[in-house]
Amino acid sequence: MKKWVVKKPDKQISKKLEAECSVTPLCADVLAARGISSPAEAAEQFNADSLSDPFLLKDMREAAQLINTAVENFTCICVFGDYDCDGIASTAMLFSYLECMGANVFYMIPERNDGYGLNESAVRKMHEQGAELIITVDNGISAHNEAELIHELGMKLIITDHHQPGETLPKAEAIVNPHRKDCASPFKYLCGAGVVLKLIAAAEGGGYDTALNEYGELAALATIADVVSLTGENRLIVKYGLKLLENSERTGINALISKSGIKFPITAPAAAFGLVPRINASGRFGSPLTAARLLLTDDENEAALFADELEELNTQRKKEENSIIQNISDSVNHNPDLLIERVLVLSGEGWHHGIIGIVASRILERFDKPCFIITREGEISRGSARSFGGFSIFGALQYCEDLLIKYGGHPGAGGFSIETSKIPEFTERLQKYAGDIFDFMPLPDITADKLILPSEITIDNVKGLKILEPFGEGSRQPVFAMGGTSVQEIVPLSKGLHTKLRLVCAGKRFDALLFRQSPNELFIKAGDRIDIMFTMEAQTFAGKESVSIILKDYRKSGLEQRKYFAAKDAYEKYRRHEKLPISYYEKICPDRNELIPVYKKIVSGKFCTDTLYMAFIPDLNYCKMMICIDIFRELGLVRLDPFSQEIRAVKGAPKADLENSLILKDLKEKRNKEVTV
Repeated sequence: MKKWVVKKPDKQISKKLEAECSVTPLCADVLAARGISSPAEAAEQFNADSLSDPFLLKDMREAAQLINTAVENFTCICVFGDYDCDGIASTAMLFSYLECMGANVFYMIPERNDGYGLNESAVRKMHEQGAELIITVDNGISAHNEAELIHELGMKLIITDHHQPGETLPKAEAIVNPHRKDCASPFKYLCGAGVVLKLIAAAEGGGYDTALNEYGELAALATIADVVSLTGENRLIVKYGLKLLENSERTGINALISKSGIKFPITAPAAAFGLVPRINASGRFGSPLTAARLLLTDDENEAALFADELEELNTQRKKEENSIIQNISDSVNHNPDLLIERVLVLSGEGWHHGIIGIVASRILERFDKPCFIITREGEISRGSARSFGGFSIFGALQYCEDLLIKYGGHPGAGGFSIETSKIPEFTERLQKYAGDIFDFMPLPDITADKLILPSEITIDNVKGLKILEPFGEGSRQPVFAMGGTSVQEIVPLSKGLHTKLRLVCAGKRFDALLFRQSPNELFIKAGDRIDIMFTMEAQTFAGKESVSIILKDYRKSGLEQRKYFAAKDAYEKYRRHEKLPISYYEKICPDRNELIPVYKKIVSGKFCTDTLYMAFIPDLNYCKMMICIDIFRELGLVRLDPFSQEIRAVKGAPKADLENSLILKDLKEKRNKEVTV
């Protein structure tokens, strides 16, 4: 269960924005909820009508001049990329442009096994192939040793990158990176392909016509893939590129769109879930050259073959991902205590290192805790980590740096390598880091832009939100909250794969879609009152417009989330044998009159821990309910699948005396200490 945050837009500001920005009332509320209080601020955030002068980027003029001179002199150029979508798209953009200019050019993209960025082997290989000028895209800002080697071998180097530079910069003829301290470019959040787009514009003299028209869709895909902020200049890149995607002249792009089955018009989320994973699959599970060749080919048959190969790689990626998840499930079910730790550290033998980052994201989403996934590969292991809120992955890795071979990242994500024998110590160190910094661990949240009234759900209001597109990082799709809706009917969709809820609130009837949840997985029934979080889209069917409501989350009305999270935290501390205030034991020690209803409820149907809890609010706190379940497990009356959190009564279990429970005896003893103090 995630923490709900519901914003309350200032009505005066909303009315001002509605009048002065010519937006719908609902759109004005969303803008106000996001801290925008004037038309100027709205324009700065959402207007995307121009890109800044590419020559404002430090060293851009030098880079463009060097490239143009190299083209004129037929100097051998190598474009050196990276194996993710941003790096592959950046490579395709610059190579394609230089080739069209008549340059003597080839490209090189390292395999994932080669590691990220420039390396000595790659430098020597480029030299052997005749390279005189190396241009990095989406990498190079930390390649100090490799830059020295490039110059020792008599080659020149241009670095284009968007990652954070260190205190010193590598030796190069030009280093184009918006994050340089001495860079005057006003927009700092470009991805690697965004920097390349500006490099092409600079090579063209500063105008963007060629860069955007020829390479805009590749830059858009990379911008979406790299999860950079979709504000400012990135909005123009993505909006322009998405339009190009729908009528692309790139044979490979069209083959990929056809294979993915995504529908028009293509939105940023559709590209993120339909196109980007297929491109990334080549770098994660095959060779990035497959995706690069797809983006560069003009041959329809060849494009179809490459698209088929990417589809197969993506299918393999999904299988491997699910296999690792199943391994983790088995491990957790064998050792449930793994899940009650502050930080989840999970490792397995030979897990594909290209997949563990995705797995870390999935485990974080499932259990709402920072997650470190490690693949053991003999004496050396590799790991990937994901987090949210105030828990910094980079800070945690830094705290453990004496145990690590190497590491890198930022607050939300990171990677590392470690001697396999040090994993247990690393795990302990991470738990200590989390415990020292946080008494109460950060929680992921779902933020609604406002509490909406049913009367505000109109076609015009919903269509008015389109001005905020494209949606992505830094420009999320508006989310709304509504309380006290009555469930009239629960309808299965797609043979039970999805669910439609027929709801009523304030006399207004509407349907809400719940994807990837079947009706038998819900903890609600017809007649229940629930609170909902949702997004809205305008749709047209058979010439008729309507509003489609898609649920993000739901819960029984009356839930006090502060008490829920406090009780959950107390339960985990109890399970970790951490010291609790004496007064807690009176609150968490169940008596017979509480134990029996919980057991009867479990016997009556299929539940997970949260759904069972919903049945007892507000009469039973979460910690006490979980202790009830632990007592029943101890006595052999119920089974709990720790990974799925599903609870089932044991059929044919013999009667058991609750007083024989060691858990219950321990709690009573601790409770009685409070009474006697």
